[in-house]
Amino acid sequence: MFPFISKILDNLNDTWCDSVLDSGVVPHAVLRVLIRRELRRRLDEITPPLPEKVLATVSAKGNPSLKAKLEDLASPKIALIPGVLAPISKWSETLAYKMNFFETVRHQPIAIETDAANRQNYEIATGIMANMLGPRIKYSCSYYPTGTETLKEAEEKMLDLYIERLGLKAGMRFLDLGCGWGAAVLYFAEKIPDMEVVGFSNSRTQKEYIDAKAKELGLMNVRIITGNCTDYEFQPNYFDRALSVELFEHMKNYEGLMAKMSRALRPEGQLLVHHFCHRTTPYHYEDGWMARTFFTGGTMPSSDLLLYFQKDLVIKKHWWINGYHYSRSLEHWLENTMARREKMMPHLAETYGEDKAFVWHNRWQIFHLASSEMFKTDGGDTWGVTHALFEKPALHTMSYMVAL
Repeated sequence: MFPFISKILDNLNDTWCDSVLDSGVVPHAVLRVLIRRELRRRLDEITPPLPEKVLATVSAKGNPSLKAKLEDLASPKIALIPGVLAPISKWSETLAYKMNFFETVRHQPIAIETDAANRQNYEIATGIMANMLGPRIKYSCSYYPTGTETLKEAEEKMLDLYIERLGLKAGMRFLDLGCGWGAAVLYFAEKIPDMEVVGFSNSRTQKEYIDAKAKELGLMNVRIITGNCTDYEFQPNYFDRALSVELFEHMKNYEGLMAKMSRALRPEGQLLVHHFCHRTTPYHYEDGWMARTFFTGGTMPSSDLLLYFQKDLVIKKHWWINGYHYSRSLEHWLENTMARREKMMPHLAETYGEDKAFVWHNRWQIFHLASSEMFKTDGGDTWGVTHALFEKPALHTMSYMVAL
C-alpha cells in the first residue's frame, strides 16, 4: 500500500492520477494527507524567490514588453551601501510579482474559459446542488460565528451579513451579479418585499429554478436575467446596491468588470464583492487536478487584489473572513454528498451520463476535501474569504476627478 501511496504523491498533478482518484479506492484520510502535501507544494511555489515564475507567467501571456522589463529581476539585488549589493527582501519580490500580475490581467479579456466554468459548476442538474448544499442552495462560503451553527443557520448568517454590509432597505434596486441558484435573491426578496431584486446568471437551469421558486413563494419583486457578463450591459445608473459572490474568481480583467458595474450603479451606489482568496498572493489555476476538473481558467485572488482596481469604484470598507468558515461549509457539503448519494445519482447521471455518475460522485467528494483542507491551512489564516465594499463616486466628485 505504501509504494502505491508514494506513487500518487509523486504524480498528484498528472493525469495518471485521475483514474485512481476517480475509482474511489483511496480513503478520505489518505486523500487528506496527499492534499496537505500538495498545498505545501503550492505555498512553496508562491513564496519568494519569484523572478523565474514571473518571467514565465509574462512570457506565457505573450507580453514581450513586460517580459523585457522583468529580465533585470533574474537576480534581484539592491544597493544598501554604495558598492555593496544585498538580495531584495522576500516581500519586495512578492510585491514585484503582484504588480506584474495585476498589469498582465489588465490586458486580458474580462473572462476566459467561460464555457468550461459553466459546464463544470453551473449548468448542471439542480438536484445535485439541492442534495449537496444547504436548504438555500448557497454554493459559496457560509458563516459560523459561534461554530455551532447548522448549515442552514450558517447560510442565513452569511446572507444577513450581506444585508448588513450593503445596508439594504425597502425602495432600493438591487443586483446580484452571478446569482447562482438564488440564495441571496430569494432570501432578500423575502426579507425586503419592497425592494426590487434582480439576479444575473449565465445558466439556464439556475434561472428555471429561481423563477419556479419565486412563483412558489409568491415573490413578485424578483427578476432573473440570463447572459454572459463579459458582454452584457445593464441599464445605466439603475441599481442602488449590487452583490457579487464568488464570481470574480472566474474573471481576469477586473478593471473592465469594475467599470461595467460602475456603469450599472447610480452615483453613491455600492457593490459588495465576496471572493475567496490567498492572504497575500494571487495566482492562476493553470495545471493540476482542480484546474482540469472544476476550475479551468480560474484565479485565486489575493485578499487585496481589487484594491488595485479602483479606477471606477472606490473602496469603502474591507473585511477578512477566516478560512475556517469555508472549511466548515465544505465539510457540511461533504457530509451531505456522502449521506445523500442515492438521491444524487440520478441527477449526476442526467448531467454527466450514466457511465460517469459514480466517477463524478467521487470527484465532488475530492473537491470538498481538497477545498476544505486548503481553507483550514494554518488555522484558516492563509486562504480565506474577503468582503470588499466599493462605492461609485457622487456626480460632483466624478466631475472633479475628470477635471484633474
